[in-house]
Amino acid sequence: MKNYLIELLRRTTSDLPADVESALQQASASESQETQAVPFLKAILDNVAIARTQSAPLCQDTGTLTFFFTVPRGTDTWQLEETVKEAVKEATLKGWLRQNTIDTLTGTSIATNVAEGAPVCHFEQADTQAIEVWLLQKGGGSENMSCQFSLPDETLHAGRDLEGVRKCILHAVFQTQGFGCSPGILGVSLGADRGEGFLLAKKQLLRPLADVSPIPELAALEEQLIQEANTLGIGPMGMGGKTTLLGVKITSAPRLPASYFVTIAYMCWACRRRGFRLQGDQLTCLG
Repeated sequence: MKNYLIELLRRTTSDLPADVESALQQASASESQETQAVPFLKAILDNVAIARTQSAPLCQDTGTLTFFFTVPRGTDTWQLEETVKEAVKEATLKGWLRQNTIDTLTGTSIATNVAEGAPVCHFEQADTQAIEVWLLQKGGGSENMSCQFSLPDETLHAGRDLEGVRKCILHAVFQTQGFGCSPGILGVSLGADRGEGFLLAKKQLLRPLADVSPIPELAALEEQLIQEANTLGIGPMGMGGKTTLLGVKITSAPRLPASYFVTIAYMCWACRRRGFRLQGDQLTCLG
């Protein structure tokens, strides 16, 4: 398992998923040659090719390492988490991960990237014989642009309905401008509590760009928001153009009567997400 996790770390940090790379290529071909969008997108795509060839990080910020596991009932998740930590230590030693973890109180660097709460592991037990794991690497620049709204929001004239949700999300995109290394991808959670909302929003970033919500109202809102966000003129790195977002993925969860949260997990163009499924000796790569 450890070797599989080390390889997952290498690929995730250096090899952009095919659907995201294809979306960037399509964006580059569709942008006006008179804007700064084209050279910025070309630089991003050149970087993607070099990183893949050299097994080098797509971005110097190798991000918060968040693992999502689905495991058979009764699995020793403590031992599995210890294996994750060993894999992270080795991947860091090999140079596939930057020394990217800071002790908050002392400000000192944690050279191994392993500490209490780092990396982050989430486990779900299910009636399955396989172990499935996804890794999401989310850099600090995009994490800083993530946000949460509580509806109703009088400032935005946003009520407790999907139109209010739409206003919140477009406001978040406009406020972000280029600071989140656009073009970006949004994972959005409606409802839940504050903490669960961010977890659900991050999990939406694991969805392929072509994936459509099974709930018609949310599927329509996802498409509407992409179209509207891409008319804001923000463009790649905030330098203008019509490619501000590559995707919007929305889910919903039950909430309390007093609360209605709209939680947005912003992901930069370097949408580093990959996974695998292991059943016996059979390994299937995901993403």
